[in-house]
Amino acid sequence: MAAKEPSAIVKIYLILYNAAQVLGWSYMLYQLIAYYTIDKGTEKTLWEYLGATVILFQNAAVLEIVHAFTRIVPSNPVITTFQVLSRVMVVCGVVMATPTGKVSPGLPLAILAWSITEIIRYGYYALNLVDAVPQLLIFLRYTTFIALYPTGVTGELLCFFWAQSHVAETKQWSIEMPNQYNFTFSYLYFLWAVMLLYIPLFPQLYLHMFAQRKKILGTPATKQQKAN
Repeated sequence: MAAKEPSAIVKIYLILYNAAQVLGWSYMLYQLIAYYTIDKGTEKTLWEYLGATVILFQNAAVLEIVHAFTRIVPSNPVITTFQVLSRVMVVCGVVMATPTGKVSPGLPLAILAWSITEIIRYGYYALNLVDAVPQLLIFLRYTTFIALYPTGVTGELLCFFWAQSHVAETKQWSIEMPNQYNFTFSYLYFLWAVMLLYIPLFPQLYLHMFAQRKKILGTPATKQQKAN
């Protein structure tokens, strides 16, 4: 099902949304670099330093699920939902929820990969709406993921792993029997279930991006044929 051509109002909204995300993620990347350089030695943890920015702009990405399902953008709704909710889960259900998640070595890895990816991606979307995407940005959009996707996933899984130790010890957000609802839930098992979902789902998303890269950029042989 093809996406509808957005109306002028929708197009303006999408341009503003994507531009705001570019600014937000650019500021987040600046904060990440500043934390380890000009503000090195601060008593704040990394999360205390930039957590508010992460919460605001990562959760704002939930609107992309709405965009995909309403077809005002051509993104695949299922893939978009998984990509967005997996990040929201890391931010809200792992890092915000546990003290150990906040100090995971995976947090700076994830934020680095996320911020670079999103600056490029949202910049591409915004400029594409006005038919002004430079070739360099197209190349970056369909090339940087090769390194950034595995880096981001590694960071996310490390955050999950650091968080699960706290959940195992405190039984946070878990419901044990017996109770009046005759219901049991283990947040620890839930975290591990989400982690295990990365095994079948990440390769599919990664290969999907390679397929998109081939479609947009072509192969060296294809480029050579076009040149001839």
